[in-house]
Amino acid sequence: MNDPFGRKVDYLRISVTDRCNERCLYCMPEGYHGWERQAEHLSADEIIRLVRVAAGLGFRKFRLTGGEPLVRGDLAAIVRGMAAIPGVEVIGLSTNGTRLAAQAADLRVAGIRTANVSLDALDPGLYRQITGGSVADVLAGICAAVVAGFERVKLNCVLMRGKNESEIWPLVHFAAEHRLPLRFIELMPLSRTDVLTEKHFLPVGEVMQQLREKDRLIPQPDRRIGHGPARYYLLERTGALVGFIGAMTRLDFCENCNKVRLTADGKIRPCLGNHGETDVRALLRAGVDDVGLAEMFREVLKNKPEAHVFRDNYTPGRPMVAIGG
Repeated sequence: MNDPFGRKVDYLRISVTDRCNERCLYCMPEGYHGWERQAEHLSADEIIRLVRVAAGLGFRKFRLTGGEPLVRGDLAAIVRGMAAIPGVEVIGLSTNGTRLAAQAADLRVAGIRTANVSLDALDPGLYRQITGGSVADVLAGICAAVVAGFERVKLNCVLMRGKNESEIWPLVHFAAEHRLPLRFIELMPLSRTDVLTEKHFLPVGEVMQQLREKDRLIPQPDRRIGHGPARYYLLERTGALVGFIGAMTRLDFCENCNKVRLTADGKIRPCLGNHGETDVRALLRAGVDDVGLAEMFREVLKNKPEAHVFRDNYTPGRPMVAIGG
C-alpha cells in the first residue's frame, strides 16, 4: 500500500484503550474525563478482524498502544489472535511499564516481540512529578521484558525543559549499562496548554549538543531499530545507542512516514498531526464486510497528508491519551 506521495505504508498502531494508570504531563490534560465506556471501545474480535483485513492489504508491522494497553484485561487474547493472522510479521507494545513485570512473560508467549517503554526520569520524585507513577515499577517491568526474551526493548524519554533536562545523562548511562536503545522525543502539541509552551520545549538539537560536550556522537545512518522515525547515534565512550525524534524541528520528519493509527474508539487516523479521522467502528457495527473494510483502508491511504501541521499553531481536538501513543 502506497500513499499519494509514494510512501510505503505497512505499519498500523492500534490503541486498545484510552485509559491509563498514570497522568503524564505531555499526554493527558489535567482533569481529563474523556474515558470511553467499555462498550464503545473496539472489542477484541473487532480489533483482530481489522488486523486481518490490514494484513491482507500489506500491513506487516503492528503496535499495541493506549492509554496504557496493560490495563486492558484481554490484551493477551488480542495478541494471540493477531499473531495467528498470515502476514503479521511484528507485534510490538508501547507501555509505561508499570504493569509489565507481571505480564511480560505471558505477552511474550502470546506473540509480542518488542516493547517501547516510557522512561522520562530515573529520579523517583521527578518521575512521580511528571507521570504520577512509580519509577521502581517501570524498572521492574523493563527487567521482566528482557528476562522474558523480548527481541528488543527501547526506552522513550519525552523532553521537557524545566522538568527533566537533568535526567539526560543518567538516562544515557542507564541505557548504556543495560544495552538498551534510548530515544529522546520532542514535545508535541497534544496535551495541556500550560505544558505546550515555548518555555517547556526542549529541541533534540540542544540535547545532542549537550551530549557532544562530554562524548562523541557517531551517526548510524543505516541502523534501523524498529519502524519509527528516530535517527540514531552511538556515543563513543559511554557506548549508548541514542535516537532522536524531532517532530517539531526536523523539516523532513514526515518524509518517510509509514504508519496509520487506530484509536480505541474505532477511528482510523492517517496522521497524528492532522485532525482527519474515519469512523471504522460505525462500519463494523453496521455490518460492513471485509471487502468494504479493505476499501475503507484504501480511502484512508488516499487521504494521508504529506506532513503534519504541528508547526501551524495546531490545536489538538483530542489529547494524546485519546488518540493513542
